Amino acid sequence: MQTEINKTRREYIKRISYVLDFIEKNLDTNLSLERLSQKAHYSSYHFHRVFSTIIGENLNQYINRKRIERIASILLVEANKPIKELAYNYGFNSESSFSRAFKKYYGVSPTRFTTQGKNILSKIGIEPFTTEKYICSIDNIKKWIEMNAQITVKELQEIKLAGIMHIGEFDKIGNMSQKLIEWGSKKEMFPISDFKAITIYHDNPSVTHTSKVRYSACVTINREFKAEGEIRPLVIQKGNYAVGNFEIEAKDFSKAWKSMSLWVLDNDYRFRDGDYFEVYLNDHKTHPEQKFIVDICIPIEKHGKNIKTSGKEDLSNHSRSAKQDQVQLDYHQLIGYMKKLRTFFHREYATVFRLGTIYQGNPDFSYFSLTTEELKKQKLKFVIIFNHKMMCFTICLSGQNKSIRKKYWEMFKGSSWNTYHLAESINDSLLIIDHKIVEKPNFDNTNILTKQIETESLKFINEIREILEG
Repeated sequence: MQTEINKTRREYIKRISYVLDFIEKNLDTNLSLERLSQKAHYSSYHFHRVFSTIIGENLNQYINRKRIERIASILLVEANKPIKELAYNYGFNSESSFSRAFKKYYGVSPTRFTTQGKNILSKIGIEPFTTEKYICSIDNIKKWIEMNAQITVKELQEIKLAGIMHIGEFDKIGNMSQKLIEWGSKKEMFPISDFKAITIYHDNPSVTHTSKVRYSACVTINREFKAEGEIRPLVIQKGNYAVGNFEIEAKDFSKAWKSMSLWVLDNDYRFRDGDYFEVYLNDHKTHPEQKFIVDICIPIEKHGKNIKTSGKEDLSNHSRSAKQDQVQLDYHQLIGYMKKLRTFFHREYATVFRLGTIYQGNPDFSYFSLTTEELKKQKLKFVIIFNHKMMCFTICLSGQNKSIRKKYWEMFKGSSWNTYHLAESINDSLLIIDHKIVEKPNFDNTNILTKQIETESLKFINEIREILEG
């Protein structure tokens, strides 16, 4: 009986861990109970109950806390960031509703937090991002780094891992690592060379209470596998990282992390969404001074400039395509802009349109939908699409299924209306009518680009609506 209970709990942890990872990467999208329960392959009722049991918070509490903490971590280092923009970007319906939620969690308004955040966090038992406790000045930080670390910016390749997730209680990490090593040895999962033990931090300890910080003890693996109970596959994404190589005692880990964070800011980089992690390069027990040799890795991007990487070609935000002579952006930058575009439409037209989530399942294109109550009854929707290869924005009219698309395609085809491009055939097309909004978009001024997309989209939408809803 106990074996069955343990097996069931391992299955719960496996599915909930997958959902937690999804939430972490999608805090600025729709995270409804229905959507997340589908991700876990549970009914909404069962998922909500299991989630609360495993995490100790209900789903809404957890998501709201994560969103508030994400915004707080941004405000700690970018106090001039518009609060209204952050609130909308992370799913709050209005600035006032966000302010109420933020004040309930941290005890002060977001505005006050921008000037007093570090002191406020200390009062509620969270160690803030600060230098006072460990280092008395920027000069001392630089001296400490010179003595204890080598910091470079590197483009790291994707790293495949097996990991066990835990919340709080950092002293558990040794047992978790041992369990992973025993599991991997039996299954011959470890690479012959370049084996590493890694800890990924899913929360920012600067704004999240230690008892709620989520982390994963991990090991590198030589092949893919399916989750087995609490042991699950994880991937650290390819990207640019500030990498600090340290040789330190256990007590200096906190100092190393805070020094790394200050180095990032001092060198005109900014933190980007991604995994913060430690790579252990030795067994500290065999070190003459019991020291850890460790790489601390922080995902970064440059403030409007190219990132200079160590041992790699310089990376540019924009690189030319010789064949197409078009500007190509990094995939994550493109998705970042699509999220901002969707947020803009949600903010400006929430009373008019119901917006779908951003589709990111294909590296060649991304999109989100807009529909009205009337169009929803007709099972129709508008879709704003960005083609990453052709570098162009398009809007189209589409339908819920092929029969719906065929019905309206035939209606337009049989009429004399020819204002926009009609699909050649509905057999292999998801669109009925489409219109190219912007070719070769200029991402150097996203405000102008967004205005272009807004103007052309509304023109297309209003003309089609007049026909369909008239």
